[in-house]
Amino acid sequence: MNKNTLYICTATLVGLLFGWLIFGGNPTKNNETDLTKIHDHAQESTEKMWTCSMHPQIMQSEPGDCPLCGMDLTPVISGGEGLTANEIKMTKNAMALANIQTSIVENLVIDDAHMISLSGKIKINEEENAIQASYFDGRIERLNINFKGQKVKKGQLLATIYSPNLVAAQQELISAATLKTTQSELYEAVRNKLKLWKLSQKQINTIEASGKVRENFPVFATVDGTVSEKLVAEGDYIKQGQPIVKVSNLNSVWADFNAYENQISEFKKGQKIRVITNAYPNKVFDAMVLFIDPILNTQTRTVVVRANLKNKEGLFKPGMFVTGKIKSNSSITNAKLRIPASAVLWTGERSVVYIKTHHDEPIFEMQEITLGDRHGEFYMVVSGLQAGDEIVTNGTFTVDAAAQLQGKKSMMNQ
Repeated sequence: MNKNTLYICTATLVGLLFGWLIFGGNPTKNNETDLTKIHDHAQESTEKMWTCSMHPQIMQSEPGDCPLCGMDLTPVISGGEGLTANEIKMTKNAMALANIQTSIVENLVIDDAHMISLSGKIKINEEENAIQASYFDGRIERLNINFKGQKVKKGQLLATIYSPNLVAAQQELISAATLKTTQSELYEAVRNKLKLWKLSQKQINTIEASGKVRENFPVFATVDGTVSEKLVAEGDYIKQGQPIVKVSNLNSVWADFNAYENQISEFKKGQKIRVITNAYPNKVFDAMVLFIDPILNTQTRTVVVRANLKNKEGLFKPGMFVTGKIKSNSSITNAKLRIPASAVLWTGERSVVYIKTHHDEPIFEMQEITLGDRHGEFYMVVSGLQAGDEIVTNGTFTVDAAAQLQGKKSMMNQ
């Protein structure tokens, strides 16, 4: 009897032990874990905000429709990863696809602070252009100008032309020469007609003396220069006065610079300007302002400031890009920094840039700044930035779009 009781008690204890191992545990810990999950989820739900992809200024604490366009609101991406409220982080892949580039803001060099930098291009001096035209009708039998850029000299044969009218005029001269003693007025009239067609005295005398009609007549260059435009081809029929070639004298050229509307007051005729080229970066060429365009280009909001450059050595080629440095008459002592114009987003009332807030990571934050004058492709900065700040200089719109989609402070969302 005692043995049976002992067996029963032992079996009961073993069963309880197995039951505790299988179904047991710490209910308090489980409850705490569940409560923690519930608490975290509740906190997440209270912190989540909802915005409209078309109107990022709309921010609501619960889902619904946009009050402006009626679109469904979307959840704002959580600002975790240690970011502040207005910082955004972009992936390296997005940075590469958008070609986002940054640069360091530096202090202005004192000499540059009082100089205006202008971008320009070398152009042909139109005052030195000459048009070589035909002075009689005819067909071009031979054209001695083969390509644009060819050098020509005064007196050089440009073309040979067959002219039926000139053939008839020669026959008139030969006939009038036999009557010059009795009909001198007719004789002189025929000779003058040939002179108007730019035949020389020697050519006219040769026709009269030989008594033979010349079918083809030469056209000679009247100036030295370089062919800038070939206007006809061999075999073409041309009219009296029609241009054959355009010849330019490149011993002097123009440097045309684009000056912005707010810089017009800085320039005047006769002002000294220093010209620098990419082809000769170690050389500085001195010139003077020759012309300021009285008409503003309404598309670029610029005027042309022109300087005349001597070019006897042929260093300047038409089409070459140049930079002009001209001393500013205005005081810009308040502006100590200069940034590329591509870095600035301008809303009409505000000027903003994006600063890279972490040196090693693509994290950006919008910053409002106060701009000074614009000088070429750069803006002077009065306030809002410091030397050493790293700002976005290419792809600024892409960064701003990312900020808008995340409901962060942006150009359109203050």
